[in-house]
Amino acid sequence: MVGRSRSSSHEANLETSLHQQLKDCYSTTTSVQEVWVGDYRIDVRRGRRLIEIQTSSLGAIRDKIRKLLEKHAVTVVKPIVARKLLLVKDRANGPVKAQRWSPKRCTWLDLFESLAHFTNVFPHPNLTLDVPLIEIEETRFPKKTRRFWHRAYRIEDQRLLQIIDQRVLRTTDDLVGLLNVNLSGEFDTRHLADALSTRRWMAQKVAYCLRQTGASLIAGKRGNAIVYRLANKAENKKRSPSPRRRRKEKGDPQAA
Repeated sequence: MVGRSRSSSHEANLETSLHQQLKDCYSTTTSVQEVWVGDYRIDVRRGRRLIEIQTSSLGAIRDKIRKLLEKHAVTVVKPIVARKLLLVKDRANGPVKAQRWSPKRCTWLDLFESLAHFTNVFPHPNLTLDVPLIEIEETRFPKKTRRFWHRAYRIEDQRLLQIIDQRVLRTTDDLVGLLNVNLSGEFDTRHLADALSTRRWMAQKVAYCLRQTGASLIAGKRGNAIVYRLANKAENKKRSPSPRRRRKEKGDPQAA
């Protein structure tokens, strides 16, 4: 969920079954759900660790998580939907008229689309990024639209069917390991796309994330293509800015 203020009293009504199920998965008998920490409402507080479930873009909680990391250990749970069973209704709260599996299937690579908006937060010493690969059930019904040729749906609910696999990312090495390809030499996005068996635009997302998180460095150019190489352990230590440096970047005269 996105960063929530205390005035968002109606927001709980918008929570899907999937979100609640994931909160239950990451809770223990001593955990507390929907607890306030400063100005933010947190999905789960388990001991001293804060857990946030984010089914949409990581960019939506970027500022919230960056602020919480200053004083807290935080786990961000970002599920990737590998398979989706569609339950189609004629109207809201009506009976299911048809069901089918969605042809769209996501993989670990789809994390990089969202991570591209989160690279100034990950990695961080206090941050764990938990990525479950899941199978869900989605109930939907047609949305009214003036364009008769445009088929649009509203999502009524989503439910977790199973967790297929799971990855835990804390460092840039974990991020590179998620790709499961050999990047020991120099590479550009065309070579990366071939190695990952994906399209060039996705390889560009991956390359961007690797560079912005400090996992890779620009090694030069080959024609018009930027050439990258993986950073060594000394080079890829991405340190989060000190409070003084953050104030200085914001123009605080006391930080000078």
